[in-house]
Amino acid sequence: MSTSTASVATTDSYAEKVAQELEISVKQVAATMALLDEDCTVPFIARYRKEATGLLDEVQITAIRDTRERLTQLDKRREGMLKSLTERNLLTEELQSKLTAAATLNDLEDIYLPFKPKRKTKASVAREKGLEPLAADIFNFKLKDIKKAAEAFISAEKGVESVDQAMAGARDIMAEWMSESQEVRKQLRAYWSKNSVISSKVAKGKEQEGQKFKDYFDCTEKVTSAPSHRILAMFRGEAEGILKLTLEPDDEEALIIMDKNFLRGNQGECAHQVEITVEDAYDRLLAPSMETELRAELKAKADHEAIRVFAKNLRELLMAPPLGEHSIIALDPGFRTGCKLVCLGKQGDLLHHDVIYPHMEGSGEGAKQSKATAAKKLTELAKKFEITAIAVGNGTAGRETEEFLRGIKWEEHGLSEPQIVMVNESGASIYSASEVARDEFPDQDLTVRGAVSIGRRLMDPLAELVKLDPKSIGVGQYQHDVDQPSLQSSLDDTVMSCVNSVGVELNTASKQLLSYVSGLGKNIAGNIVKHRQENGPFKSKAELKKVARLGPKAFEQSAGFLRIRDAANPLDSSAVHPESYKVVETMAKDLGVAVADLMSKPETRKGLDLHKYVSDKVGLPTLQDILQELEKPGRDPRPKLEPMKFAEGVHSINDLKEGMKLPGIITNVTAFGAFVDIGVHQDGLVHVSELTNRFVKDPSEVVTVQQKVQATVLQVDVARKRISLSLKR
Repeated sequence: MSTSTASVATTDSYAEKVAQELEISVKQVAATMALLDEDCTVPFIARYRKEATGLLDEVQITAIRDTRERLTQLDKRREGMLKSLTERNLLTEELQSKLTAAATLNDLEDIYLPFKPKRKTKASVAREKGLEPLAADIFNFKLKDIKKAAEAFISAEKGVESVDQAMAGARDIMAEWMSESQEVRKQLRAYWSKNSVISSKVAKGKEQEGQKFKDYFDCTEKVTSAPSHRILAMFRGEAEGILKLTLEPDDEEALIIMDKNFLRGNQGECAHQVEITVEDAYDRLLAPSMETELRAELKAKADHEAIRVFAKNLRELLMAPPLGEHSIIALDPGFRTGCKLVCLGKQGDLLHHDVIYPHMEGSGEGAKQSKATAAKKLTELAKKFEITAIAVGNGTAGRETEEFLRGIKWEEHGLSEPQIVMVNESGASIYSASEVARDEFPDQDLTVRGAVSIGRRLMDPLAELVKLDPKSIGVGQYQHDVDQPSLQSSLDDTVMSCVNSVGVELNTASKQLLSYVSGLGKNIAGNIVKHRQENGPFKSKAELKKVARLGPKAFEQSAGFLRIRDAANPLDSSAVHPESYKVVETMAKDLGVAVADLMSKPETRKGLDLHKYVSDKVGLPTLQDILQELEKPGRDPRPKLEPMKFAEGVHSINDLKEGMKLPGIITNVTAFGAFVDIGVHQDGLVHVSELTNRFVKDPSEVVTVQQKVQATVLQVDVARKRISLSLKR
């Protein structure tokens, strides 16, 4: 039988399915799919193809993309099944109809299960012995004298030497039939999902080794209420050999479901054999299968939640306020080894590096002289390089270094006090040892590279953080336990969304930052940097077309998100797409002004009637976006930087006392609460129950990474370096 009618579904059928699932119109979904098929990126579609999609945002467009991908994979699996059945001459019209109609992977697998090629099983051995007719008669309650019927199947040649052997073989066949019943699997799956409990016990002899899993040494809860972080923690504990897990519901209720399907109220010898088989089929085949499925389901749900939280945290971190173009000093603090110091120009270029020692032990003349020397060096460098801000890493000696800087009498040296900002240095050490850092600073050691990263992160967090693997930034939850391809895809989407939302300065952006611009990627980004080095700064966006391998499609996708400061055409410094330049030029001409005046003088835009410029190619949504961009060309959507100021005199965990109220900043949000930096080199945990006075299921509903808060110290465990905080007291 031909499988052509069951080939992978067409885009139109996907559009209908996706539209129904996401509750978006078929027209919008189909238009979005068509753009995705043309290799348009999600940010480009959301920003520059609003008319086509009916104003869908990035979240909706991403959902359309991902849902179609899931349906495509489902159809590929369906097609593989149909091909296998055809090759083995097992495909009937009824079976093909069932497979074609299956809407989920579970349904598809259940239908295919009886026909799935199997390794040798008890049932297959019994079939080889010719016992299937006996099994069928028992299964359908057709026999009154089973032993007499079984005697007919005794055969030394086939290896059936007794009635008991014949009966056992028949039960093995029936057990397989039961385990392959689509309806029974569906009912049991629903029962397991609703009524199962997950229990964890500590493995014998692992009590000391597994202290980090102490909360799960004797833990039981229903799977319907178990939060994702606890599920992932239990699975990790099991993988590390610390915990023993069980996952099951009340088996008696499960057996009742099976009895209703297979005994169906019958009594007698056949019913007795069926009842015995029910227990065997459940214990040996169905329960393990249901457990495997439920484990996978729980893992998938927990992964999805962990990835969602990670991506949300990452977005907040990437979109943190930038200081902008300032000449700065960046310090990577230390006690014994000193503070590594670098001076950076307004574009983040390294101008100078040195080491200062403001934290020598003791209070004698040597310590005082060292501190004075450090202060003198700082003021000299501040004057020489016209420093306006100082970035201080928040690691070891960070608070002490901040206090030292604030104690310098800058005015005595004819200087205004620079803006002093504590910077989260998480990931700086990873950057300093990376290939990216070696390419940027081949002649500098790790300490210089780390200090540069701290300084640049103050100037532009987004531009610096894109150089790191997002998983190393420190805002995830069980990021190494979740499905890695799904995690990577989500984080890549998040980084690309942030980069394109902010926009990228073409003539100063790093290869890493450019690689996240819509339509570019690593290779073209590298070619742009190479072209820039060989030919000097780009004078217009049109010059991008001269870059190797940057074709018309890449130009279309990327041009709107790139900026050229002080370009001859002022529109090149904005988010107006080059495809719309003519529209803007027509507007300016109609008003009798230059394009530059249209952008810089608000009064010139008051006479614009946008409806006049609507055409087949440009709709009102695009025109409204253009007008907004003309009002604030190249605007940065990130908020203004407001430096965090920690409590004075509180530098370490030893300085904390219960009841203290301290300013802090959220560094990570998880499913169980939020971590807060209160300036003591050890983040405190605010449990979800201490976030607010109302019930909260999802902490990210009430707090976000980078949010400034006032926290109350509840408990301090110096030995374990644990700080418990509250935001509601």
